Formats: sequence, structure tokens, C-alpha cells
Amino acid sequence: MSFAGVIFDMDGVLCDSEDFMAEAAAAMFAETYDVTVHPDEFRPFRGMGEDRYLGGVAKNHGITLDLSVDKNRAYEIFLQRIPGRLHPLPGALEFIASCRARGLKLAVATSADRLKLNGMLPEIGLPHRLFDAIVTGSDVTRKKPNPDIFLTAAKLIGLPAEQCLVVEDASSGVQAAKAAGSRCLALTTSLDAGTLRGLGADWVAGDLAHVPAGIWES
Repeated sequence: MSFAGVIFDMDGVLCDSEDFMAEAAAAMFAETYDVTVHPDEFRPFRGMGEDRYLGGVAKNHGITLDLSVDKNRAYEIFLQRIPGRLHPLPGALEFIASCRARGLKLAVATSADRLKLNGMLPEIGLPHRLFDAIVTGSDVTRKKPNPDIFLTAAKLIGLPAEQCLVVEDASSGVQAAKAAGSRCLALTTSLDAGTLRGLGADWVAGDLAHVPAGIWES
């Protein structure tokens, strides 16, 4: 096995909070700007970080955000809504345990801000101590599809990116993984298998409960 580490995206890989975040963001727009936003309007901006996630929809409605205030309010609503509702995706906990058993270094690299991550990981049964490094959108300037977040995560776990497997689900994430020089396992949480392969994914699976056996033999 040529991998020495695994870097996980969070949303769409370890859990799926997108519906909850879209609900919370739509509620923020209604509360703050008296504008009705449909949760589906956030879909094109998934995986790009919350600045782009909120900002893209705001631009479409001709709204100028007070980004730090509005983002924090959206997070407040989000964190109020996830207890008891947010769960790990199939196979996530077991796959992480198997990676640990193989002696691999583990990292999370998510475009979400740290405030969001801090609320989500414990909720799905993944305490921070399970990972050797955590990198969030708060820690890098250039977000996915730029490779910075994965290069930073690899550096923090003491490995070249080429020795890391990146687990992703979004187009921007797959592109970032390949730009970093990593191989990528893409999950069909957000996109179909053909699209993910077209983006350069090395392997495709429905979830972490169905990872191709050959991934450990490459």
C-alpha cells in the first residue's frame, strides 16, 4: 500500500449537513434581509466555503452581506438545528477505524469554517483527537478548487501530498485533490460516478461502507 495518510473532506464524506446549512442560511436571509431564498439556490456553491456559499446567493438577489455578522448568524441557526438530526454517513466511523488500524495518518480538510466543524464532529461521534490534523476554510486563503487546503493538511501530518489519499464528493474538492498531487476517492453523495471520474477521481464509491478493495493495493 502506497498511502501513508488519508485526508477527509467533511460534508458529503463524513456526514451530510448540506440540507441543514441551506435551511439555516435561508432562515438568515429571511430574518436579516426579508428575502425568501430556496435552499436549492445554495447547491451550486457547495464545497467552496461559507463566504462563497452565502455570497453567491446574496449576489444573485442583489444583496450586500455583512459577511462576518451574517455568517455567524447562519452558523448559530445551523448549530441549533443539528443536535439529534446530524448523523455520520454509512461506513464513515468504521473506515476511519480501519485506517487507524493500518497505521495511517488522518486529517480533515474542509472548506467550512472552524466554528461549523467544531459543532459537527462531536455530533457525529468523531472527536477531534481521532485526527492528526484539522484544516478548515478559516486556515487558508485560497479555497477549493485550489489545492492549498490539502497541501496544508499533508504538511501538518508530515507527509507529501502524493502519499495521501483524499476522500471527496464535490467537483471543487476532486479538482483540489488532483491539483495537490494526491489520489482521490470520490463519493457519489453529490455527483454521479461518471462526472466524478471525468473530474479525475481515481476511485468512486457510493459511501465509505463500499470502498473498492483495490484501493489498498495501489
